[in-house]
Amino acid sequence: MRRAVLTLGVILALLLCALWLSGGFRLLEHWVIDAQRGVQNQLAAGVRAIKQGQPGALLGLLSVCFTYGVLHAAGPGHGKVLIGGYGVGRRVPLAALASISLAASLAQSAVAVALVYAGVALLDWRRDDAQEVAQQVMAPLGTLAIAAVGLWLASRGLRSIWRQSRPAPHQNAAHQNAPHHHHDHHHDETCGCGHSHGPSLAEVASATTWRDRAALIAGVAMRPCSGALFLLILTWQLGIALAGIAGAFAMGLGTALVTVGVAIMAVWAREGALANLPFDRAASVLPWVEVIAGCTIALVALTLLVQPL
Repeated sequence: MRRAVLTLGVILALLLCALWLSGGFRLLEHWVIDAQRGVQNQLAAGVRAIKQGQPGALLGLLSVCFTYGVLHAAGPGHGKVLIGGYGVGRRVPLAALASISLAASLAQSAVAVALVYAGVALLDWRRDDAQEVAQQVMAPLGTLAIAAVGLWLASRGLRSIWRQSRPAPHQNAAHQNAPHHHHDHHHDETCGCGHSHGPSLAEVASATTWRDRAALIAGVAMRPCSGALFLLILTWQLGIALAGIAGAFAMGLGTALVTVGVAIMAVWAREGALANLPFDRAASVLPWVEVIAGCTIALVALTLLVQPL
């Protein structure tokens, strides 16, 4: 099983490298943007069908919204970078990372609903007003939050490296106080010698706290989908607000489909890279992976501030 995971991780990495070197990501980006424009026209048609009372119109709109969410997540953006980078950098169980991805996507929809209806109720916003606030205020704040999570991840990895570089207390005290005492026990993950040799891989896996989850979810949610804002304003103006809210969350589920897929690939890549490493070696490598992943997330986020997507 470990060898199969390793093989899948290597194949995935090679395929992504080949796609990047061939310019496939840029072609994919253009295709996704064109597809989003087409789906936006279908959104408008679906809203008109609901307003006219056509049978099955709501189900049709929700299907279009789900498709738009998939396309939105497949295009350029920071959510995939955050989820994927965190999944590679931290030894997080797949179920936990998938649940974070789902919660972040639905929270993004909830932020869009709150932003639009708070603006409509308090400030009499129009569609352009909501879009402007989302792009000029929410997007930079969300990008800064992503950069902060990346730097936090990198700093935590550096702290782990520093702790590993320090000699264990029993090496400085007990072993030095008894220089002629030789004990022939083996130090491994469960050596039974009564000494602590650092966290086990299971302990590392359980280190994802509620703060980690909250930071990841907030980082994604603070940048609401422009398509959701468009839909919410339009349906409010036409008096079918509940359809717009349902559509916004359908978009969130579509986005979650992609981000959960990214989470799965991140876990596969990480476990594949670590599959054949002995415990001691894996424990020493993980903090460096965390530093690299955190720096990558921060770099991508700061790049987005200069060249927003």
